[in-house]
Amino acid sequence: RRGAPKCPATRTSPPLTGIPTGRCWLRGRTTDSPGLWTTDGRLASTLGQHKGPIFALKWNRKGNYILSAGVDKTTIIWDASTGQRTQQFAFHTAPALDVDWQSNTSFASCSTDQCIHVCKLGSDKPVKTFTGHTNEVNAIKWDPQGVLLASCSDDMTLKIWSMKQDACVHDLQAHNKEIYTIKWSPTGPGTNNPNMSLILASASFDSTVRLWEVERGVCLYTLTKHTEPVYSVAFSPDGKFLASGSFDKCVHIWSTQSGNLIHSYKGTGGIFEVCWNLRGDKVGASASDGSVFVLDLRKL
Repeated sequence: RRGAPKCPATRTSPPLTGIPTGRCWLRGRTTDSPGLWTTDGRLASTLGQHKGPIFALKWNRKGNYILSAGVDKTTIIWDASTGQRTQQFAFHTAPALDVDWQSNTSFASCSTDQCIHVCKLGSDKPVKTFTGHTNEVNAIKWDPQGVLLASCSDDMTLKIWSMKQDACVHDLQAHNKEIYTIKWSPTGPGTNNPNMSLILASASFDSTVRLWEVERGVCLYTLTKHTEPVYSVAFSPDGKFLASGSFDKCVHIWSTQSGNLIHSYKGTGGIFEVCWNLRGDKVGASASDGSVFVLDLRKL
């Protein structure tokens, strides 16, 4: 996936994912077996049912289930306490690229088959299927309330879906190359920042990041300082800032309220992942040369 969006078999394993209780970490691999690790570095269990690379791993909010998606076209819910498969879903007809929990027992999945399925633990068929993309769907994300689902695709569109209807709520067309990933802001109803509007960020191989006002379906800002594909975006906990990482080796920090560039840092390799600490004063990033660094924004 990294650097070769048209070839699912080359996508790298997903990043480390921490359980909400902070006791365990989940690590994807380029084999068929993700690993569940304790915080002291001990391998607690290996989840070995997929046949091929795994592209996405997610804990549910409660922390009792793990969700995975793989090149074998399936998604699996695992019991986090035993490491055993709880249910496997074989609804896609091509590699499953991403998954996201809607609740503790329901989730959405997307695939190179251009479809999005919403599934529920215990159900032997999708609760809902969304179609409309014309190329592989790279990423999906539920909004903070689990009401709206955003998806992005190699067809250069970003779509917003609702369980209340079959057609998309918004079909957002502004990027001119593949859209690699998306993130919702931690703002709006049901969040710690209820007085701020809900925003969606999209990162594209056209080297831009766009911020969208979801209610009206309009682009608020186009962030244009990157010079290579943008692989990762992350909102600060208060929703006031956005970090973006690109293959141009740069991490940029933007104001979500003005669209202005606030800070910029250039590393030694293409940036594949960015994330914030809980206090919102540090940004971590990982790069293609194997380096991992932390930016202390208080000192910039």
